[in-house]
Amino acid sequence: MSKVSADRELCIQAGNCVMVAGDVFDQDDEGFVVILAEEVSGEQADRAREAVNLCPAQALGLTQD
Repeated sequence: MSKVSADRELCIQAGNCVMVAGDVFDQDDEGFVVILAEEVSGEQADRAREAVNLCPAQALGLTQD
């Protein structure tokens, strides 16, 4: 199991995370990242990892439990 994190202060509202892992991330009405699933595994973790790597603001994190 991996734990997802997001720093809304760093978020620049690019939306890459939602496009790659819409079951893990969403955006609020202002476009800032919202975490839908705080713990992920399997394919969901793979998508979350890709979103972390694609985030232009480096606002996302993924840590192993």
